[in-house]
Amino acid sequence: MQKLKRYGRLYRVLVSQFLKTILQSRVDFFIGLLGFFFTQIMGIAFLYLVFEQIPDLQGWTLDQLIFIYGFAQIPRGIDHLFTDNIWMVSWWMVIDGDFDRYMLRPMNVFFQVICEKLQPDALGELLVGMILIFLSISKGVLIVDAAHILCFFISVSAGAVIYTSIKLFFATIAFWVKQSGPFLQVAYNLADFAKYPTEIYSKGVRFLITWVIPFAFVAYLPASYFLIEKSALATIGLECLIALIFWIVAYSFFRYGISRYESAGN
Repeated sequence: MQKLKRYGRLYRVLVSQFLKTILQSRVDFFIGLLGFFFTQIMGIAFLYLVFEQIPDLQGWTLDQLIFIYGFAQIPRGIDHLFTDNIWMVSWWMVIDGDFDRYMLRPMNVFFQVICEKLQPDALGELLVGMILIFLSISKGVLIVDAAHILCFFISVSAGAVIYTSIKLFFATIAFWVKQSGPFLQVAYNLADFAKYPTEIYSKGVRFLITWVIPFAFVAYLPASYFLIEKSALATIGLECLIALIFWIVAYSFFRYGISRYESAGN
């Protein structure tokens, strides 16, 4: 308990220092926020264009797809907000030797990575996601009660863990190849497939985004619990299990990568 309090205090101090740097350039902050906001708006506009030509997509209506799209932004936005610095590990921290400073401090290395930076641009994703979810509620697309609200918070938390686990796993490859950003970029881009029902994809793609890089568990599969009343155990429960398994695998791989870290050399 004492250790948790210490890390909680350190997190507040380090994040507060980072926020001070953001306030030095408020224009950049708002430009980044608006950029992510309008990027999400363009994705929604694409859905409307598709449904102008097609009345439904494998039995799914436009209102249902808007909910899935909005639901997908919440865990992605949470991960983006709190753990965006993992990208820096994959791109340049290892190859430049900047990762050395984490190794020299008497603190958990993963904790140091994530608390060094917040990504305020993620607020654009979270804002769009919440707007679309409230829009879906107003249209009666889903049921709102205590059980569904509880499952919603559990699901978005588990989804954020899945995003972080995938990001951490591919970033860890940098300890061997020095720069794993391209691998992480390709894997992370698969998340866009999770914004739509998996039934519209081929079997190979469904298998890839469900069981290999499980982005289907951060959007479509848990969202189906709210839309078509699937079993909570088979959707939210399975999502939590996948999140736990992938986190254990990713974090264990990260710790092993740290043990193999040899700095940048020359």
